Amino acid sequence: MSGIVRFSVSLEGELLEAFDRYCKQEHFATRSEAVRQLIREKLTAQAWEADCEDAAGTLTLVYDHHRSNLRDHLTQLQHDNVNLVVSTLHAHLTHDLCLEVIVLRGPAARLRQIAAQLRGLKGIHRGELVMAAAQPAPDGRHGSPHRKHKHTADDPEPVA
Repeated sequence: MSGIVRFSVSLEGELLEAFDRYCKQEHFATRSEAVRQLIREKLTAQAWEADCEDAAGTLTLVYDHHRSNLRDHLTQLQHDNVNLVVSTLHAHLTHDLCLEVIVLRGPAARLRQIAAQLRGLKGIHRGELVMAAAQPAPDGRHGSPHRKHKHTADDPEPVA
């Protein structure tokens, strides 16, 4: 990662006040940290919207487990896409509702397609896909866990 570059931004007072409230609410150490995160989020969203080939995401589904054949459809769609489904977490919310989080990885267009198929099943109450580019960012960080990535003095190597 190259050195820090400073730049200035001009904002209306009301917008700055709202941004400061956001920074406080989200517990950012500084405005700069908040701006960095917002920029990374936007660049990541832009990358997967452009159909990046190496995207990762979570599909969170809330559904009625009493709906006939729904569980079978969920499982079948996951098995049909075993090369894109990394992991699944299942939790019981109430007597009638379950939550399932499906971790996906692959081409962004395929992940969106799978998410649409699963969200469209009868008995799904809510479905939300959260995506991120899995390929390395321009700063060389946050790529695949199998790729070596750089750390700064403030972000040391993790302890195993």
